Amino acid sequence: MDWWNLETLWFALIAVLFIGYFVLEGFDFGVGILSRWLAEDDTDRRVIINTIGPIWDANEVWVITAGGAMFAAFPLWYATVFSSFYLPLFLILIALIVRGVAFEFRGKRDEGWWKQRWDHAIFFGSLVPAILWGVAFANFVRGIPIEADGAYVGTLFDLLSPYALLGGITSLAMFTLHGAVYLALKTDRAVAQQAHTLAVRLGFVVAVVVVAFLLWTYLNAVALGDTGIVPGVVPVAAMGAAIAAPILAHERLHGWAFAATTAMIALVVLTLFLNLYPRLLVSSIDPAFDITISNAKASDLTLTIMSFATLVFLPIVLAYQGWSLWVFRHRVTREQIEAPSDTPLQVLERRRARAEAKRGRKSP
Repeated sequence: MDWWNLETLWFALIAVLFIGYFVLEGFDFGVGILSRWLAEDDTDRRVIINTIGPIWDANEVWVITAGGAMFAAFPLWYATVFSSFYLPLFLILIALIVRGVAFEFRGKRDEGWWKQRWDHAIFFGSLVPAILWGVAFANFVRGIPIEADGAYVGTLFDLLSPYALLGGITSLAMFTLHGAVYLALKTDRAVAQQAHTLAVRLGFVVAVVVVAFLLWTYLNAVALGDTGIVPGVVPVAAMGAAIAAPILAHERLHGWAFAATTAMIALVVLTLFLNLYPRLLVSSIDPAFDITISNAKASDLTLTIMSFATLVFLPIVLAYQGWSLWVFRHRVTREQIEAPSDTPLQVLERRRARAEAKRGRKSP
């Protein structure tokens, strides 16, 4: 296999786009899931939601770009995936729409029942994609029943194998831990403490799940005769990052713990793409029916034009993403979000009390 060609370049770029999506949207999913469990009152819940409020929509752009790149660079892959995984992808789309609407509409009214319904929408809108993305990518490498023309001849239950379900549990666990560490970094007081405690307790469970999934991935690769690619530093490093995350969180090194969860997600996804290469989708019927970068690619002219466009626009997108994360890097606190029931006089009195307390601490 020639590693230096346009189709390999675009396979690598699509892998980067999905890695970026799962790393950035991963903590969004985790925060959305944990918003139902770590908040003691509505103010806490607003603190949790506001940690991702300015950036969640930009993070979703990564998957839109990845889908567009699949369509333009490997149209057969795009067509087969979106027809074979129609129901799971439809559920993911609905969940993302509902979650986005919930972020925008939750604060439109003050009634408790109104906010509670949108809180449920945020929770399930985060939970469903967190599971189904793992199920989908596990099926990519395990194989699904597709024929020579890329037609899917299976049923929904063919996508729910034990390995695929473990993939869904793994992605859910990784994203939840990622979100917990993120909240420990981005909040304070009770929310930060609860996020810290959860990250430590959940982290060791996540490490076991990730190691089990990667070992099963290796066995799957052996069964397919791919022993030359999957074993190596990438999956081992992913296991190491998964084990390091709860240890770092326990020591309250939350910045390093977040780096570890970021590396864990990125390396697990990279392992799956390395397992696939040079295939894009494995056929469980016959290896001859596999969709590969060679038989699914667009024309060389199309890939060339896309490559030059990427050289121009990708640095701009990365710069904007980095700038937005830097601007909103500070912690979100209760003091920044006044409780909806507070009157203006109560707000002023509380601010005056905090100012006096600060002056008292500074005086000798």
